[in-house]
Amino acid sequence: MRKINEIFYSLQGEGHHTGYPSVFVRFSGCNLQCPFCDTRHNEGVAMTDTDIVHAINLYKADWVVLTGGEPSLWIDNDFIRLIHQATGKRIAIETNGTRPLPDGIDWVTVSPKTGISDMIGDPCIRVSHADEIKVVDVGQDLEGYFELPCRSDTTLMYLQPCYVSDERTRTSNTLRTVRRVLQDPRWTLSLQIHRYLGIP
Repeated sequence: MRKINEIFYSLQGEGHHTGYPSVFVRFSGCNLQCPFCDTRHNEGVAMTDTDIVHAINLYKADWVVLTGGEPSLWIDNDFIRLIHQATGKRIAIETNGTRPLPDGIDWVTVSPKTGISDMIGDPCIRVSHADEIKVVDVGQDLEGYFELPCRSDTTLMYLQPCYVSDERTRTSNTLRTVRRVLQDPRWTLSLQIHRYLGIP
């Protein structure tokens, strides 16, 4: 049994696969607590793997996105194999990077959450490889993200404004992030387009 917050179908709103139709499997629970998190960690239901596969197969999307919370708390090699075999879909994961991942995941997005000074050269980052690193911009120093142990020459780097409900602060956050990307083109801007579109 795995604790699931929700399973839903939408467009990927962030990062490299923005705009891709995807089935999102949002797991409950996390090993970190971030003030900007959009998941109610105490909510969720226990689901069997059979029920999860059935829910995923209701949709035609090519991608399944494992997200949370922190999905690595709930998944293992058997689960990844089952999703591939029973759905025929590719698997992406959005993780904070602090736990090892099972084999067979097709796209790994690492979104570090704690201070970068705590992560450089520290076993805090347990993921060995990231296809993309997606950072929420809260005004922190950014240089250290290029030294993360999971980064390679092919890893894509995305900087994302911190979304808040207050429109004035949200606009200020977005403009700051745009300026930072323009100043350092190693970054690509990521926007949470699902929020602008009013979809999940």
